[in-house]
Amino acid sequence: MSPLNLVVDQLVTQNGHLTEGLADLGEFLEILQLLIREPAVVGCEDSFFRVLRRELEEVGAEVTYYHGVLVAQGSRPNELMLSAHVDRHGLLCTGPNEFQYAAFIAGNQSELTGDSVSEQMLNTIENRFQGQRVQAHLPYTGTYIGQGLITRSYICPERKNLIFEVEGLEHLQPGTPIAFLDRLQFNDGYISAQLDNVVSAAIIIFLFRCGFAGTALFTAQEESGKSWRHALSWFQRQRLTTQRLVALDTSPYHNRAAADEQLVTLRRKDASANFAEGITQELAERCTQLGISYSYKDDYIEAQNRVRTKPYSLGRTEMGRLTAATDGAVTGTTLQIPTTEYHTATETASLAAVTAMIRLLQSYI
Repeated sequence: MSPLNLVVDQLVTQNGHLTEGLADLGEFLEILQLLIREPAVVGCEDSFFRVLRRELEEVGAEVTYYHGVLVAQGSRPNELMLSAHVDRHGLLCTGPNEFQYAAFIAGNQSELTGDSVSEQMLNTIENRFQGQRVQAHLPYTGTYIGQGLITRSYICPERKNLIFEVEGLEHLQPGTPIAFLDRLQFNDGYISAQLDNVVSAAIIIFLFRCGFAGTALFTAQEESGKSWRHALSWFQRQRLTTQRLVALDTSPYHNRAAADEQLVTLRRKDASANFAEGITQELAERCTQLGISYSYKDDYIEAQNRVRTKPYSLGRTEMGRLTAATDGAVTGTTLQIPTTEYHTATETASLAAVTAMIRLLQSYI
């Protein structure tokens, strides 16, 4: 028996309903484990897109790669549309022995308005990276070119970005991406890694293996606020509109208790726009039918803001920006996995939540 299937068997023994309706959780975890090992630093996603293309074409999907977006389609492409950004946080070499947080380098800051969750969490995560191992790759091919160790990270007030001091990568040239050394970890019913948003990409591949016949968009540069432009260009190119685009992602909570209050997280809106009521309500009703607990993230944030001195933003998501830019011609909703330790290499989700999202989406197959 493989180690992954052993983990699944142990979970089923502890919690018999965990895998209800899911044919092979071990197969999904194998996909996730594979993808986590592939670098996808924001702005340097090309090599990751090639891995996705291979996996999707192996199960018969029609795959087309455009600038910033990989599109996979089954035999019923308009039935349901899913999207997932594929970029993950990492570093970029920006000068001699100089390393910055890739999402917020100067070239990306025109897209950032200060009220995204990532930006608001920058001070929170400033000191989380000391001792983290990283690995450098050639920008387009993804070829491994060395490992290093983060010894210090701090926010530079002039550049408004996280600056990293790294041992072992002094030889790198500007423009080289550096990914966190990441491996999937299991602990008592939970998985940990830099899950945002490789877990959603793995779910979509698994759904295609299970017979999903709709359309899936994999977008680049979400963490730097650009992914919605890549998705929009595809809809414009195809002269398509939709009210049924479902964006898959993770959703941060401050502690495990708050994250575990629901299996999946929905939204009615973000700071940019209201989402499509029809598909949002449809997902909620299917959750009820399947016995999947859910909550609305906008309600959660608004409730917290009533007792906070400094309110949180509702965040600016890919879905909200698409909706606002098209006056609702291209819209839908979000479906998210509750997590803790957001934007670190130990972001954690319950396998019950991951399974619930897959079961919910399998109901459309």
